[in-house]
Formats: sequence, structure tokens, C-alpha cells
Amino acid sequence: MHTDTERCVRAVQSKDARFDGWFYTAVLTTGIYCRPSCPAVPPKPRHMVFHPSAAACQQAGFRACKRCRPDASPGSPEWNVRADLVARAMRLIADGVVDREGVTGLAARLGYSTRQIERQLLAELGAGPLALARAQRARTARLLVETTGLPMADVAFAAGFSSVRAFNDTVREVFALSPSELRTRAPKHAAGGAPGVIALRLPFRAPLHPDNLFGHLAATAVPGVEEWREGSYRRTLRLPYGQGIVALSPRPDHIACRLALSDHRDLTVAISRCRRLLDLDADPVAVDERLRADPVLAPLVDKAPGRRVPRTADEAEFAVRAVLGQQVSTAAARTHAARLVIAHGTPVDDPEGGLTHLFPAPEELAALDPDALAMPRTRRTTLTTLVRRLADGDLRLGADSDWPKTRAALLALPGFGPWTADVIAMRALGDPDAFLPTDLGVRRAARALGLPSTPAALTTRAAAWRPWRAYAVQYLWATDSHPINVLPT
Repeated sequence: MHTDTERCVRAVQSKDARFDGWFYTAVLTTGIYCRPSCPAVPPKPRHMVFHPSAAACQQAGFRACKRCRPDASPGSPEWNVRADLVARAMRLIADGVVDREGVTGLAARLGYSTRQIERQLLAELGAGPLALARAQRARTARLLVETTGLPMADVAFAAGFSSVRAFNDTVREVFALSPSELRTRAPKHAAGGAPGVIALRLPFRAPLHPDNLFGHLAATAVPGVEEWREGSYRRTLRLPYGQGIVALSPRPDHIACRLALSDHRDLTVAISRCRRLLDLDADPVAVDERLRADPVLAPLVDKAPGRRVPRTADEAEFAVRAVLGQQVSTAAARTHAARLVIAHGTPVDDPEGGLTHLFPAPEELAALDPDALAMPRTRRTTLTTLVRRLADGDLRLGADSDWPKTRAALLALPGFGPWTADVIAMRALGDPDAFLPTDLGVRRAARALGLPSTPAALTTRAAAWRPWRAYAVQYLWATDSHPINVLPT
């Protein structure tokens, strides 16, 4: 979008927050870059240049605006819609892969050479993987400086910098302030909270309807791993360097996030996974515009615009839970999952007392005794085969998954039908066009709305909703009175 100068200028002059994260405005006369909705007086069009990423702005020598904080804007929704190399690379960079494994590790995961990845990222985003990771490190450093009392040396290494000097130089270059000055200028409310807890705000593009999003997560919560407490969805997190506990609370203009981490180096990954869990980088205006064009869906969209797809913080965990949920009620699926957690999960220490375990990783379930599972023999085989394939690395589910190939690999497993493969594609892999025509709730809603209720006919009818059929599922589900559609009180 950054190449459409006239459209970008109109967005900046109208301070349209819908375009935050789509592009960034660099001001030639001041040397700063802003988000489109910056509250400052817009510069003259001839003084504006537009970039596709914060990293590209920084690489061109611009520093972040101190008023609109463009480094804290929602991520581009492009990476949610696409499954090509650039989108998969961006999802991995957001998950901290470059910081942990380097560009060679990024290339190995994607199956391309480092040169190919560098070339494609430069062509589309104006910055290579190292520059994009550096911009992310700067953003993480700012969060740690402003929301914790950690010594600056600890902040530097927790944010992923190799030295304190590199940390200081990057912060000064990107924000035109020293780390100490950033901490002094931080809002007082940002530093509050319990000791060891990082409190921050997760931005999103309005509108956001929280009822089905948090209602779904709360209604399907696995005891010991997830809970709803005092207006917050809480869960444990398995992270690269340790473990964490997060509390997420819906607010009118942001999601309040409280993170307790055993290792602060996991902050970037934890934030990325929380954003993915709540689908916060979606473009609800584009989604609702397409779905509203259907006269059957239009009243549902108008009633509660901005529905998101409840996703997951751990793709392998969700795949296991999807198998446990085959042809049983929500309560039964929770019971099966809770038994696995107690038997195989890793204990955690929750100061608030409600959470007890991490959901077991595939490696921890590899020695699972099928006879200990209170489910039909065919489903036991399905579960143990899935766990074995995940543990061996033959099947990989993650931010870098190729959606069509992974769906095909899932369908090749015994006991995997279209519903299981598609619900994993929708909620674990993040495919915005995944559709569930065989789902009982979808078919019941379709019948009540006068839509075709047979899977083949409904799939044909739903072609008009592409590429947002996963969001159409949320609107169809919402016609029922199931607890997944109700924000807990």
C-alpha cells in the first residue's frame, strides 16, 4: 500500500487509525516517522515519504515519533492473510526466530536460501531479516525499560541484544532518547503492578467484539492450564527459554496484558503469541465489508461487528485438543484434556493459585499408554499417531506452516477428517479462509438462516465469503446460545 501515495496522504490527513501498521509516514523535514493516525499536525504532502515497515524507516535514518509511538502500532494484517514466503518469514521473525537461530535458522525453517529470503523481504518491506529483527528488539527493549525496573544491562540481553553498547546505540538511534531517558518519561501507570509482572497494552484495529473471542477461550479452558478470573483470561505459556503466565483482559481501545515470565528473553515471543491467540492483527473493516455484502450475513455483522477468530498460543497443543474434541461435548473434551495435563504436564508456580501446569508437549506425550485413555480405540490411534508425528518432527505445526500442505498432511493421518483438519487450520495455523461446513453448529445456523445446510452446497454458497470464511464461521456460531458466545461475568 505504501506505493499508493495519494491514498496514503489521505489516510494521514484524516488520521485514519485503520491504516496503522499498513504503512509508516516518514517526514523529511523532521527526520521522524509516524503511524497514519499520529495526533500531530500532518506535514505537507511534499515532505512525506512512505515505507512498508518500521524497520525500513529506521534503515532510512528516521527515528520514531514520541507522540504516536509507531513502533507500538498493530502489526500488518497482510501476514495473517497470506501464506507465501514473505508472510511466513514475518510470522517467524515476530516469534523471535532470527534472535534465537539467526538468518540461517530462519532460512532452514522456510526451506529457502538466505539470499532468497533477503531479496524478497527487501523487495517488499524495504528491510532484510536482520533489520526487521533489530526493529523488533528495539520495541521489546522499550517495553522492558518502561514497564519493569530491570537494570539496563538485563534489559539489553533480555531484548535480544548481543551487548549493552548495541542496546544503547539502537535505542538512541530509533527513539532519539537514551534508555534512562525513556524510563524517566514512561507513564507512571506503566510501571505499576505486582513484582515481576510486566503490564502492557496490546493495540488492535477497531472494532473488536470480545464476546465470542474471550467466551470461546473461557468455555473451552482446560483446568490447570487456562481459567477465567476476575474479568481476565489467564493461561500458562511454554516459551523457548522458560515458562510464563499471561492474563488478558478486554478494554474498549486495547487488550490489557499482564505477563509473568521465568526468563525475560521470552517477552517478544510471549507478546507475539498473545496477539496471535486473540487475532489482534486482523483487519476487521476488510473482513466485515466482504461478509456484509451477503444479505444473509449482513444483519449478523451489523449486530456485532469486529468478531475475531479465537486462536491458540501453542499449535501442537491445539491439534491434540482438536482430536480430544472429536464427536464429544465441550465439557467432555475439557475433561479428557485435563487428565492428560495432570498425568503428563509440567507443573508451574502460579502466585494467584489457579493455574498448575503447562499443557504437555508432544515429546511428553510420546510415551502415552493408549489403554489409559477413556475414548474409543480408533480415536486413541488417532491421538497417538498425531503425537508421534509431532514428536518425531515429521509433522510441523507453527507460524511458518504452509497452510495447504499442512492441511493435506493432517488429512493423511488416520482418523483425521475435514472437520479436524479445518479447525486446526483455522485456529492453530491461522488460515483466515478455513471453513467448517460439516460442523454441527455451522450447519444448524445455516439451516436457521435459510442457507444450504449440506456440506457441499454450503461450501459452494460460502465461496462469496472468501478469503474470510473463518470469520463467517464466527458469525454463524454466534447465532447459537452456546457459552462460547458469551463473555463470562
